[in-house]
Amino acid sequence: MRGATHARWAACAAAAALAATGCGGGDSGGGSGGSGDGSAVLSSSWGDPQNPLEPANTNEVQGGKVLDMIFRSLKKYNPETGKAEDMLAEKIETSDSQNFTITVKSGWTFSNGEKVTAKSFVDAWNYGASLKNNQKNAYFFGYIDGYDKTHPEDGSKQTADTLSGLKVTGTNTFTVKLNQKFSTFPDTLGYPAYAPLPQAFFTDHAAWVKKPVGNGPYTIESYTKGSQMALKKWDGYPGSDKAQNGGVTLKVYTDNNTAYTDLMAGNLDLVDDVPAAQLKNVKSDLGDRYINTPAGIIQTLAFPFYDKQWNTAGMEKVRTGLSRAINRDQITQTIFQKTRTPATDWTSPVLGADGGYKEGLCGDACDYDPAEAKKLVQEGGGLPGGGIKITYNADTGSHKQWVDAVCNSINNALGNDKACVGNPVGTFADFRSQITAKKMSGPFRAGWQMDYPLIQNFLQPLYYTNASSNDGKWSNKDFDKLVNEANAETDTAKAVETFQEAEKVVRDNMAAIPLWYQNGSAGYSERLSNVKLNPFSVPVYNEIKVG
Repeated sequence: MRGATHARWAACAAAAALAATGCGGGDSGGGSGGSGDGSAVLSSSWGDPQNPLEPANTNEVQGGKVLDMIFRSLKKYNPETGKAEDMLAEKIETSDSQNFTITVKSGWTFSNGEKVTAKSFVDAWNYGASLKNNQKNAYFFGYIDGYDKTHPEDGSKQTADTLSGLKVTGTNTFTVKLNQKFSTFPDTLGYPAYAPLPQAFFTDHAAWVKKPVGNGPYTIESYTKGSQMALKKWDGYPGSDKAQNGGVTLKVYTDNNTAYTDLMAGNLDLVDDVPAAQLKNVKSDLGDRYINTPAGIIQTLAFPFYDKQWNTAGMEKVRTGLSRAINRDQITQTIFQKTRTPATDWTSPVLGADGGYKEGLCGDACDYDPAEAKKLVQEGGGLPGGGIKITYNADTGSHKQWVDAVCNSINNALGNDKACVGNPVGTFADFRSQITAKKMSGPFRAGWQMDYPLIQNFLQPLYYTNASSNDGKWSNKDFDKLVNEANAETDTAKAVETFQEAEKVVRDNMAAIPLWYQNGSAGYSERLSNVKLNPFSVPVYNEIKVG
């Protein structure tokens, strides 16, 4: 649900980004060894987030991991099932699926001692929705009455600072009026954008950004960009999901192979991104301390449609030709040791058929066929500039290996060893900044980790016109129309069918090339126990025990 024009239908919201990653280990993590009393600190690999950790301004995985550690919202997504469950919500009532009365549980405070009240939510949501605050997740508030005044999408001037659909009616109660019926709106309220904020966020914003204050099981002690973040268990946390460890030290790695080496050397407790180069040895290295489970993640190649070279008539044939030039079976088997599965649609098998996954929807456009690939590229007018560069971040994800393999496959299929080369960017943060600035000149890595297990979340945020995660700026009126129809549909099965019709538009235009579905993988040290990954491939940090 990351579209600038908000989604209007959802079934069951599930976690966005839970837990956090980073490094350090043993004494460097500040732990006290294996006492087992919940006071020891664990260490984990991590990458710098793109933006400051404002809940409504974080829409990438690294920042989201931390937000889930330091914030709790009205709902929380079950780390095993993904089901939306009450957290700070005492109750959410409605008689018409458009007007909601929300009661916030009493007894909750921020880590600075300030009480969490209805105003804490209303102020935060108004801030997130206001155009002048330029929050990346503003569209999440697009369901609420008055959004068109606080965040006009037609380029007109903002005429209101607050949402008319939000009203504080008591210390712990507030009402929400939506601009149309949306029966599952409560299930979206566990997403970090809906987190409450303390008054310190508004009164001294600069200081808050340097050291965010939340209401989750951890507090941030320190953060040095490019180095590490230290989080400490908050002893005063009132929730039932208290941290079972003393804290988490997140250390930035620009090479996940180095992180894995540190894990094996006893200098790091947890790696949640096992590098491809280690997959052959990881089972013998770690035994049952290696985790490999299906996750709601798909890897794709996106295109810069803002570049006329990629947005002219016939270029859909070139993009489809490139898709057919990629030997997904060989790459997933040899590089990823079957921890990836060749994609045959633009969603994820974890959705299941009821949730919208349809095996084979891509058809022969995702089948490896060198002769057909070469033919399609030629019919489409050839590669822009005579060759392409695939841009990717080089610090995590083993992207160099698969990008090089994809380029080799394309070069072999097209009979041109200069048709494709990789274009590495040093860090994830820099990579995202270049994408945001629309500096891509050719295909680029565009992995997607679901916010909740629904087909809508794999389509609208990425391909709807001007959606905030539509990094290539693809736009198609037929696709938008079908998405709008699906969002307005109250029958879940009919909505899924309509979304699949929209997905076919993505296929016919090859708006992005689906590569493979990704498993979540992690490895951990003998110091840790009760380590598991949620359906979004990240460790459930608060449940990990040390010693």
